[in-house]
Amino acid sequence: MRLILLFAVFLVLGLAFESAVPHMVSFRALIPNLIIILVVDLGLRHHGVLPAMLAFAMGYATDALAGSHPGLNAFMMTMVFVVSYEISTRLMVTNALVGATVVFFGVIATALATVALADGFSAHSHTGALLPGLTLEAAISAIVAPFIFSMLAASKRMTGLPVRPMRE
Repeated sequence: MRLILLFAVFLVLGLAFESAVPHMVSFRALIPNLIIILVVDLGLRHHGVLPAMLAFAMGYATDALAGSHPGLNAFMMTMVFVVSYEISTRLMVTNALVGATVVFFGVIATALATVALADGFSAHSHTGALLPGLTLEAAISAIVAPFIFSMLAASKRMTGLPVRPMRE
């Protein structure tokens, strides 16, 4: 229950940030994808059915606020969770660098999959024009990720949740 409440608070703050800041900053690529950072933390540090359901719920909440295709963000957040979960089970130590790398590629994969599905896997896709801004957004998200991970770790310690998976 504490895990649900903690990630619900961070989800609401992240969605509020991602919804409000584009009105203040004209270049969307400068805004990090905080929801993917939360999902990667879930995948790297919390294993089981509940974290997977939380990742799906975070994607679904993103769909409710900004989804152009219903269910797409829910699907992509679940896939990012599964990939980060698999990475955490294969590596001996999952640190902030591993998390930032997964965030970087998660942002890129999520955006490219969204564009591919929106264009219907067309041969005339516009992904080439999106790549510079997308790479910048992924890099900024990866830079911000260790700070969010540390804020989550501090919040987990305060609530009595485990900061690392049991095997570490």
